[in-house]
Amino acid sequence: MTYQEIENQYEALISQKNEVDKTFYNGIYERWKHPVLTRNHIPPFWMYDPDPRTNPHMMQRLGVNAVFNSGAILLNGKYTLVARVEGNDRKSFFAVAQSDSGVDGFRFWDEPILLPDTCPEETNMYDMRLTQHEDGWIYGVFCSESKDKTVNDLSAAVAAAGIVRTKDLKTWERLPNLVTLNSPQQRNVCLHPEFVNGQYAFYTRPMDDFIETGSGGGIGFGLCKDITHAVIGEEKMTSVRKYHTITESKNGAGAVPIKTSRGWIHIAHGVRNTAAGLRYVIYAFAAALDDPSRVIAEPGGYLIAPLGHERVGDVSNVTFTNGAVTAPDGRVFIYYASSDTRLHVATTDLDRLQDYVFNTPPDPLRSVDCVKQRIAFIQKNLDYLHS
Repeated sequence: MTYQEIENQYEALISQKNEVDKTFYNGIYERWKHPVLTRNHIPPFWMYDPDPRTNPHMMQRLGVNAVFNSGAILLNGKYTLVARVEGNDRKSFFAVAQSDSGVDGFRFWDEPILLPDTCPEETNMYDMRLTQHEDGWIYGVFCSESKDKTVNDLSAAVAAAGIVRTKDLKTWERLPNLVTLNSPQQRNVCLHPEFVNGQYAFYTRPMDDFIETGSGGGIGFGLCKDITHAVIGEEKMTSVRKYHTITESKNGAGAVPIKTSRGWIHIAHGVRNTAAGLRYVIYAFAAALDDPSRVIAEPGGYLIAPLGHERVGDVSNVTFTNGAVTAPDGRVFIYYASSDTRLHVATTDLDRLQDYVFNTPPDPLRSVDCVKQRIAFIQKNLDYLHS
């Protein structure tokens, strides 16, 4: 295949129009048929040397394995993603892709993001949450991974929350990593978009080690006065883990919370263990406007779970989000990855999202109570249908 043929295939994919998946309906959101980003959306010149003198067989020189977990904002009227791109070498990095529609036509900028190299021990970085903060900066909070040198295990790692900021996604300032005095490791940290009591507010995920949360009870909330040297002492629990639920194994912040008239809506992720391994789903809850650490609504069950081909990938049976965009007209674009391989979009609006979060019953936590809840629901519906 020639480079021009590769380029033609790429342009055909970028110009492909997306459409709502008509086979799926739940009234809460629309699923879109095609992923918005995959490894095939990577510009060919990131992977191929087009010069036949140095690449006579038109081989990939620097391959890309997957494109997935993405932060998301509206920037200059464009739906803008900072996606996690994973090379064939397993290293992840960040890259900006933009679209006019939010559901298709995403095109990467010519080069990926090169962040300031201020952490020599850092090996990998991934899953950036983008926060357009009221202080005027765009902050990126991501997982900064380094080797755990305290054990003789090449898979042992230490996770920290890296912090960067920018005005345009082109020039980045690296700030010191977040310090949480009572949590040895942090992943899935998200910055609240407004000051709380005059301080910066973070949603954290306290962890005892790299994979297992251990004593970590759920999604934490903490304040710090100076984001240029961010230190959190107390972490209050918000959405907590519960036995035999979608958050039993662990849970963590997802997209930056969405401000509504009734509360801050969070689109987070929950994990449970199964005989086939961990299962990641996306769920929602709401926190109070006057106290973002206080949960005021938590519908039972998941919002988004992997379906069909979404269940298959590098890490199967996973849906995960770290980015959502609210358009000026109230539409909400939830960007979620499936199985650590590709990125999708689901769309709803603020009215439906609030209806779902505040009017969906909570999880009764026991099978017998779940049956009672469903019977009462059925009886109400039958009374209405037969009236």
